[in-house]
Amino acid sequence: MTTTSAQASLGGARRPPRPARSLARRRATERVVNTVLLAAAAVSVLTTFGIVLVLVFETFEFFRVVPFFDFVLGTEWAPLFEPKHFGVLPLVGGTLLVAGIAGLIAMPLGLVIAIYLAEYAGVRTRSIVKPFLEVLAGIPTVVFGYFALTFVTPNLLQPLIPGTDVFNAAAAGIVVGLMVLPLVATISEDAMAAVPRSLREGAFALGATDLEVAVRVVVPAALSGIAASFILAISRAIGETMAVAIAAGSTPVLTLDPTRSIQTMTGYIAQVSLGDTPQQSLEFRTIFAVGMTLFVMTLALNVVSQLFVRRFRNVYQ
Repeated sequence: MTTTSAQASLGGARRPPRPARSLARRRATERVVNTVLLAAAAVSVLTTFGIVLVLVFETFEFFRVVPFFDFVLGTEWAPLFEPKHFGVLPLVGGTLLVAGIAGLIAMPLGLVIAIYLAEYAGVRTRSIVKPFLEVLAGIPTVVFGYFALTFVTPNLLQPLIPGTDVFNAAAAGIVVGLMVLPLVATISEDAMAAVPRSLREGAFALGATDLEVAVRVVVPAALSGIAASFILAISRAIGETMAVAIAAGSTPVLTLDPTRSIQTMTGYIAQVSLGDTPQQSLEFRTIFAVGMTLFVMTLALNVVSQLFVRRFRNVYQ
């Protein structure tokens, strides 16, 4: 009996109870899941790092030949013709002109839509309008480009402003504004929906109307989210490629006239990337210099957005 009991106790020591084995399996599974999730996050970080590294290297090679201030302050852009000029200001000006027109359309209209959805629309109306906004956001950008070229310019702009070029900044800005409209409306509406109901009830108790509550209470309380939607929309408009490349043209001129043909930074990158420019040539490296300029601009906008959101979020907490 003693020997059997000892053997049984030794066998029990060698084989842990079921709850202990189950806990060990759960911990092993958690470690595997944690490793997979970490690897997934590392892919995005390493991809971003690789893109920035390539941009920096190729841009450095470009500036070994072209002076930095000639690139940043030059007003003529003609790297594919003789004599060559590498002033990026016409591309920057065209990009900002299109983004500015898009912002003038998307920001006020998107804010009005957001106020309606958050403060006036019923549940059924909201369930109908929001899917239409999502469909608008899902239309391919090339469709917007041809819509601008075949409808907006000949049917809207040229009858209204005679002499408008077939390719022009106004048409590109209009369709890009429609593209980023759902971004402004959705984010702004979410920010307004997050405003505590007690603020609205307090304003109503003081005799405020629906419009006064929406404009003077809800919008200021959701200002951080609304401002973030504006900046994100402008960043999206600056980075748009196909719609702008089709509608705005490929004429790099420094102008504020929205009826003229212009060229944006993304449009130039698309033009050279799809052309016959030899790789590792100076002309080919211009796309990396322009891409770095675009990257710095959008990065600056995102940093400003984060700072703005943090500052005003603390005010309205």
